[in-house]
Amino acid sequence: MAKTRESCVLCQIVANNIPSYKIYEDEIAIAALDFNGANPGHCFIIPKNHHPIIEQVPDGELGHLFSIANKISSAIFESLKAQGTNVFVANGIPAGQTVAHFMINVIPRRENDGINLQWSPKQLSEEEMSTVELKLRENMQGMAIESQGKREMPKAHSERPKPFISDEGEEDYFMSQLRKIP
Repeated sequence: MAKTRESCVLCQIVANNIPSYKIYEDEIAIAALDFNGANPGHCFIIPKNHHPIIEQVPDGELGHLFSIANKISSAIFESLKAQGTNVFVANGIPAGQTVAHFMINVIPRRENDGINLQWSPKQLSEEEMSTVELKLRENMQGMAIESQGKREMPKAHSERPKPFISDEGEEDYFMSQLRKIP
């Protein structure tokens, strides 16, 4: 296990070095109750392999993780009589990610539960919308996306961003994040 994984609290849960309330486990993932959850029943789903951010999680593994999140959301509705759920990913430090290990949160919700995941909408001009659309569309041109079992073939090839590797040969999550800032 690399030093990054040894210092990762979620990898320590995977290795059973830190106790947790696991509600699901298979060869790819673990789902557990969050000790610091927003509401009773707040769960997180993590891959057993160490992937700091969503862009580094292989597509098949990512699909499996979201499938688990879907089933946990259903279980929360049934078992805990929740009125809703938030399925939430904090991807990157500016988005609120506090642990350098990808996770999906499933948060049980009830009316007036005091959790605020709302934001103030930012009204973009037509020009700003067009600019953002063009940039995203151009970037998406090089990506293959599987849809309902069919793989869409890209017109150009684009690789996922490579992680920043320190002089010691270890991945540095925070430096990788800084490279994303324009």
